[in-house]
Amino acid sequence: MNLKDLSRIEFWIATGLYGFAMLLLITNSGDRTPTHTEYLMDGAGLKYSYISNYLIPELFRFSILYFTFLALNFCIAPSLFDANSRLFSAIVIFVLFLGIGLTTSILNTYSQAYRFSDFSTNDEAYSHFFLKGFTYAAWLISVVMIYIVIKKMIFYFREHQANEYDPASRMKLETVFGAAVWFVGLLLLLATSSPFEVMVCWTLVISASVFLVILSIYYLIPQALEAGKTFRNYFGKFILITLTCCIPLALVALLFSSRGEVAAVVIAFHIPVQLTISAPLSWYIYRRRNETNAQLMSLKTELGRSDASLSFLRSQINPHFLFNALNTLYGTALQESAERTGEGIQMLGDMMRFMLQENVQEKISLTRDIDYLNNYIALQKLRTFRSTSIVIETSIEDRPNSYQIAPMLLIPFVENAFKHGISLQQPSHIKITLQMKDDTLYFDVHNSTHQKTGHDPEKGKSGIGLTNTRQRLQHLYPKSHELIIRESATEFFVHLTLKIGKNS
Repeated sequence: MNLKDLSRIEFWIATGLYGFAMLLLITNSGDRTPTHTEYLMDGAGLKYSYISNYLIPELFRFSILYFTFLALNFCIAPSLFDANSRLFSAIVIFVLFLGIGLTTSILNTYSQAYRFSDFSTNDEAYSHFFLKGFTYAAWLISVVMIYIVIKKMIFYFREHQANEYDPASRMKLETVFGAAVWFVGLLLLLATSSPFEVMVCWTLVISASVFLVILSIYYLIPQALEAGKTFRNYFGKFILITLTCCIPLALVALLFSSRGEVAAVVIAFHIPVQLTISAPLSWYIYRRRNETNAQLMSLKTELGRSDASLSFLRSQINPHFLFNALNTLYGTALQESAERTGEGIQMLGDMMRFMLQENVQEKISLTRDIDYLNNYIALQKLRTFRSTSIVIETSIEDRPNSYQIAPMLLIPFVENAFKHGISLQQPSHIKITLQMKDDTLYFDVHNSTHQKTGHDPEKGKSGIGLTNTRQRLQHLYPKSHELIIRESATEFFVHLTLKIGKNS
């Protein structure tokens, strides 16, 4: 869903709710059941008018809610993000604040006329009504603006989230979600004309809940589980932090209201909400998330292995190399005895058999992988043995079959060396070493590099063999390998350290 679609949905939902509220007010206008306001007016000795003391104030109140939301959400707030019209939009918001505050204050003098008797003078009563009206205007504009900011943040995070598994990104989204829950509740309280103290209580308790849930998911629960502790240990720490939060919550509540009972009500709601809802909810979210993440990572790992293996298999069947090898064998058959030709054909057959049979296995004997490596090098030497300017040195140890390795991990580096390190026109060198020490394989490939000529079919092709090998190493040996690749204008060097062990 994009922002345009959401705006359309917002408009029709707001319009539908406004129309439904207007319909209820109009249809109930014929019902002469005494309202709560009528009883209060009679008790104050005032004459009650359903039209002026109830219907018109309610119609204006819902209309103010509806048109304020439309004006801020669709007209004024978008201009705030434009630096050229930001000042004008701020002025419009201030004028809107004055209009809502003045209208609401006047409506309060009709819908709450019974309150005049609570004050010693009319001036005190009007001061109370106007203070309450402008406070309502400030809250209404603030709530709508917060909703707009939350909406913008959600779309921003969706567009710029680099990794959905990143804790920082997830924490931001969860904070925004908590703010959305707070906003929905606050909007309902505003629509029902709830007392200001109730809104303060809701805001403080929800803010504390969001803080404690995020603290639990990203710190308390992981810390407890890593130490081998259970829910009881986590819950004990949660209780201490919840009780500690009572002090700042009470102080903030006193800033908004001088009545001490407001702070007591906040604490009375805060403690049971956190202990009965926030604590178990945090534990449930964390456990479910860990299970889901484990399943997703397992599937992702398996998929990555399959993709890397498939791409790797495709990349190894190098048509250019096979073409050169067959041409070499053909030339050898014409110039020399059939014995060398048969040897080359046998090595090529062993390599193809290896690729078709053993390459599909998850692990194979290290000896078989070395055999494939030696066959490849021998075929390349057969192609280049007449050139005295090409030096190929190998030092490859044979190891027992007890060592296991993922197939075709080493050959890409050797193939890359022959692909880019051999030139029939320029001096070239390749040095390959492989040895095992304490269940750790050390593999080095060092070769010269040459700029490809214009007619070379490999010019401009970087290949995907090394990239796929990196991916396979990360998937198959995530913490058991070290790959170092260095390149200069004339040389290319690869060093691979791989802990494989026996029967691993």
